[in-house]
Amino acid sequence: MISIENLTVAYGGFTLLDGISFHISENDKIGLVGKNGAGKSTILKLICGLQSPTSGRVDKPRELSIGYLPQIMEHHKGLSVLQEAMTAFEEGEKMERKVEEITAELSRRTDYESDEYAALIEELTLLNDRIELSHSEPPQVQAERTLKGLGFKSEDLQRNTETFSQGWNMRIELAKILLRQPSLLLLDEPTNHLDIESIEWLEGYLKSKRCALLLVSHDRRFLDNVTNRTVEVMLGHIHDYKVPYSKYLTLRQERIAQQTAAYENQQKMIQKTEEFIQAFRYKPTKSNQVQSRIKALEKLERIEIDETDSVHLTVKFPPAQRSGDVVYKCSNLTVGYPGKVVFRGADIEIKRGEKVAFVGRNGEGKTTMMRVIASELEPIEGESRLGHNVQIGYYQQNQEDVLDKNETVFSTLDRVAVGDIRTRLRDLLAQFLFRGEDIDKKVGVLSGGERARLGMARLMLQSHNLLLLDEPTNHMDVKSKDILKEALKAFDGTLIVVSHDRDFLDSLVDKVYEFRDGKVKEHIGGISDFLSSLKIQTLQELERKAESPQSSSQAQAAAQKQKAIEQQREQKSQSRKIKNRISYLECEIGKLEERMKTIEQVLSSPSEKDDIMELTREYLECKRDLDAKTDEWGELIDN
Repeated sequence: MISIENLTVAYGGFTLLDGISFHISENDKIGLVGKNGAGKSTILKLICGLQSPTSGRVDKPRELSIGYLPQIMEHHKGLSVLQEAMTAFEEGEKMERKVEEITAELSRRTDYESDEYAALIEELTLLNDRIELSHSEPPQVQAERTLKGLGFKSEDLQRNTETFSQGWNMRIELAKILLRQPSLLLLDEPTNHLDIESIEWLEGYLKSKRCALLLVSHDRRFLDNVTNRTVEVMLGHIHDYKVPYSKYLTLRQERIAQQTAAYENQQKMIQKTEEFIQAFRYKPTKSNQVQSRIKALEKLERIEIDETDSVHLTVKFPPAQRSGDVVYKCSNLTVGYPGKVVFRGADIEIKRGEKVAFVGRNGEGKTTMMRVIASELEPIEGESRLGHNVQIGYYQQNQEDVLDKNETVFSTLDRVAVGDIRTRLRDLLAQFLFRGEDIDKKVGVLSGGERARLGMARLMLQSHNLLLLDEPTNHMDVKSKDILKEALKAFDGTLIVVSHDRDFLDSLVDKVYEFRDGKVKEHIGGISDFLSSLKIQTLQELERKAESPQSSSQAQAAAQKQKAIEQQREQKSQSRKIKNRISYLECEIGKLEERMKTIEQVLSSPSEKDDIMELTREYLECKRDLDAKTDEWGELIDN
């Protein structure tokens, strides 16, 4: 379907991608993996034509439809969530108008044997297939189901898009892309702003969807559940594995081990050969053997070990001072903002050394609760208090809002550092992969992953015994997440973390607080135990189909309206099928008449080479076929 040939991208003296080549087939579901800055997002932009390569090319079919979700995008304003999602079907309306145009042109043309005529028939068939697929059910039903799958509630659908956060607007854009049903999906970190339930819904959608997928994600489990192939981008080159992410890690390790063993064996052989040549170079009796081995070395194809990017974070949190046994406690807590209560009646107790996760849908109050604990927000009702000698380190979700874009990497830390740590800022930044000229970069030009690392480095300037981490792994690559996770497991203080990354939370936390429907519920155990119980709850919730209350008359009117819409679409679909069949029959009738005319001319004055019996048989077959198609054409026209 898509062929990437010898693609190179260079900036000045730096080569980001160096002659990469790979192919994307119709049903490939590919995980594009590698460190932040390796070139993954650049590959997506090259495929959808938003960026041009320095050399090489991307070959793709003219009729290919692409759905591209970037990490950062502009959001539309002025429409409700449902209205904005429904704009995805504008493409379908364009396709229907195109079908009508092609049908009208086919009815006028008589060049049935031409390539142009055949191309029009092929385009008409393709368009009809795509329209038929998209009209499997009414557009509004599709839109509502997709939006709810991505976490929106029924009452959210009529709210304007500008009343939602950037993360929720990203969900709207993702919904629009999925509703267009493109041939190829290019998704760049789609799970960054999704909660656990929405991620699971998206997993199910992508696994069942018959389309090609190129996915950039740092969620290991999401990659394993969705992809069947892994393309690794490293140091400008790619390595292609026909397996999901976890199996790729194993195969990659085996490949490097095999290469290393083969390389070492070859080096031993080369050394022995060179020693023989050196020892017997000047002995006439051995000259033939020496020359033979010299030629063998010259022809030898040298084994090379693939380069690996071994640079990684070295995160180690400073020792935590001892706090009281109860680090934080709240009773009957009601929290919200002017005019809006987020949750009520929350009872939370966190003891020294516990590692706790806050999970739930976006907007249910996880970040709000973190702000209460950090004393940035006063509760509406109830009691909230920190324990004795608690020192909070707070990593907020949106580092782009916390960090000053005009500061450099170095000055960001230098402004808040005090004491002896100021003399070791360069060492600290190096641990977070800011080396050399990197420390003079402006914060405004940093990638999402770089800002996340800088924010974490800033957090470590002081010793804390309670860490509040709100989505710390957003934009972090898999290896960096693993290193951060190990550092947090070794941290001797108390941890509260908000995250939708199941793999990151697994084996890290020992207690979960679920934020759902305006309440907070405690779950003892890790994230796997919580997910097991959540599965049951989710099924019950789906069976209940809890919606906003609606009077029976309103419900009946809505049902009648929906039925009318479905009938109208069915009639339109049938009408379109009939038109297409008429166009096809007219094309075939024209071809048959032309062939019969040609045979008649040959039979009127045959040559010695002409097979009169065979031509007569073909003429009679054409006549029978023509009569049948003419009869069918007449019936369709009459109807």
